[in-house]
Amino acid sequence: SAGSCAKRPARRPTYRSSSFACWRRARVRPKSTGPAPNARTRVRPSRHLPGDGRNCDGQRGDPRSVRRRGRVPSGRIVRDRAAMSAMANAAPIVAMARGSPAACSGRCVAHRGSPAACSSRAATSFRRNAAAGGRDVNRARARRRAPMPPVAVIENPAGVTVTESTGEDDRKSSVRVDFLVIGSGISGLSYALEAAEYGKVAVVTKDVAYEGSTHYAQGGISAVIDPNDTAEEHARDTQIAGDFLCDQAAVDVVCAEGKGAVDKLVAFGCEFTRRSCGSLHLAREGGHSKHRIVHAADMTGKEIERALLESAGAHPNVTFYEHHAARDLIVAECGPDGVGRRRCVGAEVIRRSDGAVVTFLACCTLLASGGAGQLFPSTTNPSVSTGDGVAMAVRASADVANMEFYQFHPTSLYTGPGSAAKKKKPNENAFLITEAVRGHGGRLFNHAGERFMSRYDQRLELAPRDVVARAIDCEIKSAAEAGVEAGCVYLDVSHLPADDILEHFPGIAAELKERGLDMTSDRIPVVPAAHYLCGGVRTDLDGQTSLDGLFACGETACTGLHGANRLASNSLLEAVVFANRAFRASADRLANDAGDLEPLFSAAEEAAAVEEIRRMAVNPTKGSVLEYDAHPEWAGVMRQEVQRVMWSAAGIVRDSDTLARAEEELERLLAQCDAEMRTRGECLHSHELGNLITVGLAVVKCAGMRKESRGLHYNVDYPERVEAERRPTVLAGIGKEGETGRRKEDRKGEDKEVSFPPR
Repeated sequence: SAGSCAKRPARRPTYRSSSFACWRRARVRPKSTGPAPNARTRVRPSRHLPGDGRNCDGQRGDPRSVRRRGRVPSGRIVRDRAAMSAMANAAPIVAMARGSPAACSGRCVAHRGSPAACSSRAATSFRRNAAAGGRDVNRARARRRAPMPPVAVIENPAGVTVTESTGEDDRKSSVRVDFLVIGSGISGLSYALEAAEYGKVAVVTKDVAYEGSTHYAQGGISAVIDPNDTAEEHARDTQIAGDFLCDQAAVDVVCAEGKGAVDKLVAFGCEFTRRSCGSLHLAREGGHSKHRIVHAADMTGKEIERALLESAGAHPNVTFYEHHAARDLIVAECGPDGVGRRRCVGAEVIRRSDGAVVTFLACCTLLASGGAGQLFPSTTNPSVSTGDGVAMAVRASADVANMEFYQFHPTSLYTGPGSAAKKKKPNENAFLITEAVRGHGGRLFNHAGERFMSRYDQRLELAPRDVVARAIDCEIKSAAEAGVEAGCVYLDVSHLPADDILEHFPGIAAELKERGLDMTSDRIPVVPAAHYLCGGVRTDLDGQTSLDGLFACGETACTGLHGANRLASNSLLEAVVFANRAFRASADRLANDAGDLEPLFSAAEEAAAVEEIRRMAVNPTKGSVLEYDAHPEWAGVMRQEVQRVMWSAAGIVRDSDTLARAEEELERLLAQCDAEMRTRGECLHSHELGNLITVGLAVVKCAGMRKESRGLHYNVDYPERVEAERRPTVLAGIGKEGETGRRKEDRKGEDKEVSFPPR
């Protein structure tokens, strides 16, 4: 490792037995000395979380909603104990203006603003939360004592009216903010924290805020920290891993701004593994020529997500809408007479608690909803990774690029037939064995006990992921052709000191122990699994997409950094760098365009109201969480069919005929999905299914257009690289008429029409 001082272990977060999330006392660093005007009281997560899943008052539930002395977890509307007791007298409720303290002689209810000063001692604590006005643990008690108004209309400091749902009787609500963020991973939260200094931010996420790919990231974040390392060397490693398809401008930007991105995460409260002298401990992973991986043991993603969520949760300008599923972007024509430039002005969102549609309107919208690993039967991605952001962008006619480059992580835990590793659940996602294990000295062996990587690449186990994944796939298929049942290969670290392994990889060791394996002595059965989408919604160096007002970051975006294959640990770095750049562009957009958006917002609200009336006429029955979150059998069966088609056609090794047949089959499945939703009604799983098919179509279309093998895309009909094909595959989304898309050429050449079925 780089540096001369000895390494000391990081302070690792403790975990609740009932949750993957880790929560510690908030470590939010103030930007100035002394309290800011109108600063609100914070509710900090408890440090004492018993192993039975209860908080410090014996309550079960979200680890962030922790009762402390004199404080209560809050929802959209929050009451302290004195105010709630007084409500039994049915006194009038006074709603506070957002961002300004209220002083009154009555009984006050604080609504996401500053603490109230009044004779009833109604100073309240504030927290974010989830569905339909919030996950308020005191709601049921308050409803028994006094009636609650269904809607609170408030004014923000900018004077924009915001209508927020606070009850269960309203089917429709509209939220106006300055910045809308769809997704709550590292890119979305980094953007939200920066944007919150300039305006109101809504963070929409379809599950709890910490559930996403960031939370499961193990390895780390790459950055040039060591004095012996340079940004030029990092850029060279990135280009080599990307098979020289990376956009050089994007590579230079990310590598040059890497150290600043790490410093920003540290400022937000991330505690990375350090040496005894206090410097960051730097690891090395496959494809990197130097030690440059900043990490928090082998749980880097959990630590980053914890710090960012606590910082965002403490900011008065950030509001979380958990259990809200984004359905489609809202696009307006903003030229003369409504004809001309198209602009994104927000998104239609489904409130999962009752299936109601909430219209979110914003000057700037950021797509940061992650990848689409659920396209494949085996994936390291969580269940929420269904390609929602990319699918919405395609339907809104934004450009997507390089969708054929889907990365399969070479070493996910194999739990199939004959494996010594036990399954925890029948349909669990693949457990990832981080790249850092091979970077630390792990070796790969086939079923015959042979170390095989020397036959494929001189870098052995440190070769890029596409090379290692294809090598493993070839070994497994060769064994099958020889009549040997070998469903996996083996990763071995038993030759390394046990204490060293347990110190560096405590999370992996604990997980494997629960499954019956001792990492320090047993070989680990591994197999490739879908891991990361290197393509996505195409952006410029400021995160701006081809659709005005729409930005994209993280795995949802294609910035050009990854090219044909992602270099290990570059994804977290890219997310922070481009979130910051997108924020700066968004702030400029807010300053220039905010005054011109009122007519577009009003028109969007009117159109949403008309659509809601139409929907109610078709289905007057009020929705419920059981209806919208139901698991219809037809959607489950069709998802399995989609996964079968994608693994067969767009897996590690591909051929042109199978890709063509897959495109026809996916188009048929998309039409069938639409017909089923019209007949049986919409639900979360039907929306996710439609998004998966839309993204799958983009993947196979792009794969069919590339007439070479490069990086993650290997076509047996075109096994060699072709210099004329060394350009991005850019695909327009559904056209204005819903009929066709077009492949755009970055170089001279004939445009190629690409058919997309209308939705």
